[in-house]
Amino acid sequence: MTGVDAVRAVADAVLYEGYLLYPYRATSAKNQLRWQFGVLGPYGAAEAGIGEDSRLEMQALLRGSVPLTVHLRFLQLQHRRTERFEGEGFVDGPELRIDGKRWFAWDEAIEVERSHLVQHDEDTWTVVAEAGEEIDELRTAIGGVVAGRLVRQRWLVEAACSARLEPIGGLYRLTVAINNLTSSAGLDKESALRQSLIGTHLIIEGAGFVSVIDPPAEARAAAESCRQHRCWPVLAGESGEDRIVLGSPIILYDYPEIAQQSAGSLFDATEIDEILTLRVLTMTEEEKAEARATDPKAAAIIERCDRMTPEELQRLHGVLRDPFGAGPDLFPGPDLFPGSDPFTAGLADDPYAIFDDDHDPETASVLIFGERVGKGSMVRINPQRRADAQDLFYADQLARVVAVHRDLDGETHLAVVLVDDPAAELHDWYGRYLYFAPDELEPVGDTFDEHPHASPPTMEPRKENQK
Repeated sequence: MTGVDAVRAVADAVLYEGYLLYPYRATSAKNQLRWQFGVLGPYGAAEAGIGEDSRLEMQALLRGSVPLTVHLRFLQLQHRRTERFEGEGFVDGPELRIDGKRWFAWDEAIEVERSHLVQHDEDTWTVVAEAGEEIDELRTAIGGVVAGRLVRQRWLVEAACSARLEPIGGLYRLTVAINNLTSSAGLDKESALRQSLIGTHLIIEGAGFVSVIDPPAEARAAAESCRQHRCWPVLAGESGEDRIVLGSPIILYDYPEIAQQSAGSLFDATEIDEILTLRVLTMTEEEKAEARATDPKAAAIIERCDRMTPEELQRLHGVLRDPFGAGPDLFPGPDLFPGSDPFTAGLADDPYAIFDDDHDPETASVLIFGERVGKGSMVRINPQRRADAQDLFYADQLARVVAVHRDLDGETHLAVVLVDDPAAELHDWYGRYLYFAPDELEPVGDTFDEHPHASPPTMEPRKENQK
């Protein structure tokens, strides 16, 4: 897949965020309020407290101009009623059972996509998703007698769309706005949702789009002037392309993509595939049967999870990526350290291997930028992993290494104490350290005792088993 077709794979994940919530059953309390992102309610619904804001607007930058193709995509709610045939007519109910099969009353949704070619600097158009009703009769296996029916009903959804191009800083700023035209007068929460655009997002094809998340220096001022309302533009497609922008109701990075490890959609509001799959596998057979009766997409999830092999489950655990990407080799291999030095042994397999015989954290050391680092070494902190937001406060700080550890997964971690921390002595005494990976530390070339700003701990050693 290339171009817009490739972007649609990501756009579909955005479209169905929140469509189903684990445990994927109609009777689950979580599924009573599912539609979470990109909902454009009837105008006035937000003020009346019965629905979402009726409008979204996004601004993107591009070097080119018209023509542009704007694809508006959303879900239109479709309510499924379950009706049993009794006497001479059909009776509505929350559930229908025929020949051991079950169906629940449920709010489904259908995909809507409308495309429009923008050929002028200003353009307006209207998008309509028609009302409709479909009836699916259900017959008994023996005799083929009509025993019930599923009635699917949709309500009219209409939206006003606009696009405007204006020059700014040698570029063009594109503003695209979508407004739900339905009035909220006389509606309640349920009927307001039925006439909402759900999971609303945009795919825009053009020429020379510029990132507003990470703009080049010459476009920074223009990017800072862009304003977003419930829709965020990111570059989409193959990395480096500038022909497509995805306007998403959830915040994404440029060039988002579906993880290769994902076995299929789970429709569960940005949850993690591995966690949800394991949770599905804990469901009882009765719960799984109820999920299958709720929605075809829920049934597909149950079947896929039940069929997964141990190897497929393992793939969901993810992959470890090099935080430096395809950049230079900052941690040279043993060919740069010739000879029989035991501290370089095995470096080609693990550039941060711990070098000691018994893995004693106080005597172990690790090579960083070709220098041996262990207890007492001075390092400068350069957080890379963003495992904790507080790590950003430690950037460029000097620290003293107090131990080198290896966890159960074989990963290396260095325990450090900040040199300029007034409570450093207390932290050291209590054994409360900061932990960083080797690629987050830079040796400064001397030990703690040699560093001009270092002062040794003065507190008495902590006694174990104090009472």
